[in-house]
Amino acid sequence: MRAANTRPHRATVGDTLVATYDEIGVRYANHRRPDPRIDAAIARALGSAERIVDVGAGTGSYEPSDRRVVAVEPSAVMIRQRSSRAPVVRASADALPFTSGTFDAALAVLTIHHWSNWRPGVREMRRVADRIVVLTFDVSRFQTFWLVRDYIPAAVALDRQRTPSVEAVADALGATRIETVPVPHDCVDGFCCAYWRRPEAYLDPEVRACISCFAQLDPSDVLPGIARLRADLDSGRWHQRQADLLTQDEFDGGYRLIVRE
Repeated sequence: MRAANTRPHRATVGDTLVATYDEIGVRYANHRRPDPRIDAAIARALGSAERIVDVGAGTGSYEPSDRRVVAVEPSAVMIRQRSSRAPVVRASADALPFTSGTFDAALAVLTIHHWSNWRPGVREMRRVADRIVVLTFDVSRFQTFWLVRDYIPAAVALDRQRTPSVEAVADALGATRIETVPVPHDCVDGFCCAYWRRPEAYLDPEVRACISCFAQLDPSDVLPGIARLRADLDSGRWHQRQADLLTQDEFDGGYRLIVRE
C-alpha cells in the first residue's frame, strides 16, 4: 500500500453510530466471530483483489489475512477489539481518507444499514476502488424471520427505517450480481439470524447486546417478546411451531452479497 496515497478529510465520524458501537461493542468479540462459510463467500466475491479497504470494519472479522487490507472504523471501542492485524484508520464511510483508485476492492460487511447517509459512503467506495463487495440484508425477507415476526416486531420497524433496499444499493454500486448468503445452523457469527435453529441463545442478554437492532431498541420493545419466547420454549410451543426448521441445515435470513466486478 502506498502510504502517501492519502488525503485530508473531514472529521465526520457519525456521532450516533459511534455511540451505538461504543456501547454494544464492549462484548462484541465474545459473540461476533467470522463464520468460515460466510468468510469463503466473501473471499470469492473479492476475486483476485490484493489491495482492499474494509469500510465500517468493526473488529475486522472478515478481512482476508492473505491480502493487503486497510480498515476504516469510527468506533474506538471496536478498534480496540480488532482480531485483524490490518492497519486501521479512524474515519467514516462518507469521507474515506484515500486518493481515488488506491485499492483494488472495497468491502463493507453488515455495516451499510448503520451509515447515517449511505449514498455518499457508496460513492466513496466507488471512488477508491473498482471492485465493490457489500454484505447487507433484505428487510422484506428479514421480517419473516420467526424471532422478529412473532416476538420482537419493533426490530423490523427499526430496520425498515435504517436499511436501504438491496435493489437500491445494487443500483448505486452499479452491481453486476447479487448472491444469497445462507445462514448455517451452527453459524459462529452472532448476528441477528445466526441462532435461527438455536432459539435459547436469544434469551442471553449478552448475545442480544451484540445484535445491533436489539441493542438500539428500548427494552420495553424487546423484553416482553423475550419473555414470550422463554415461555414458548419451556412449554414446547416454539418447537411445535418451528418443527420444519429443525430439519434444515441452512436458512435464508435475507443476507445478500452485492458485488460490482
